[in-house]
Amino acid sequence: MSKITGDQQVQSDVLEGLATAVNHRRWFVELAIPYLGDHPIEVGSGLGDYALEWAPHFDRFTATEADPDRLVELKERLHGHPSIDVRELLLPTDEVADYSAAVSYNVLEHIEDHVGALRSMARLVRPGGRIILIVPAFMFAMSPVDIATGHVRRYTKKTMRAAMEEAGLQIEKLHYANALGLIGYYMATSVFKLTPKEGPMVKFYDRLVLPVTKGAESLVRPPFGQSVFVVARVPEK
Repeated sequence: MSKITGDQQVQSDVLEGLATAVNHRRWFVELAIPYLGDHPIEVGSGLGDYALEWAPHFDRFTATEADPDRLVELKERLHGHPSIDVRELLLPTDEVADYSAAVSYNVLEHIEDHVGALRSMARLVRPGGRIILIVPAFMFAMSPVDIATGHVRRYTKKTMRAAMEEAGLQIEKLHYANALGLIGYYMATSVFKLTPKEGPMVKFYDRLVLPVTKGAESLVRPPFGQSVFVVARVPEK
């Protein structure tokens, strides 16, 4: 992954805040598990919160990071988990590998050449394997927090489909997730100019609002959401 630009302190605050949103993370962990195969690679593992949730489901799991300082922290945190390999990964890359899937949450929006990044991910995955992504949704929600953390875009289902198809990937699943989260994020970051970080607001959302949202969206896919979830297949050769 190309090194993420932006305000490092804001990035750290947001990552630490998200780390406390346990229900949110486990919901998004569950979305990916059916598509990850036997040895997935995570592109942009950050602090390793998702890696620690996914790894117990697999005999082998590879976590990666582009930022050198965060990579050191990631290795320290994941030390002692024998099923997890930790390595540096910068996109774009010409590396060809045989992972069962590549999963990347809230990373692609940082990368200018997102189609090139998708093609790089596809080269890391065996033919027939999957690329699983979550990205932030809707440009109207682009806030000072997005800009400070290095976001260059937010997506709709239409723009995500276009990027996947340009990269030569075959979409299997594409939908919005966390509708109430979009409303809350927009109000917090664009109206009240707040930064999502550890505190009462995140805890209230995660403990009380998120379970209701997850339950509703298991029954009916919403027409909008805070995130776009997509699963795409790497074509067979």
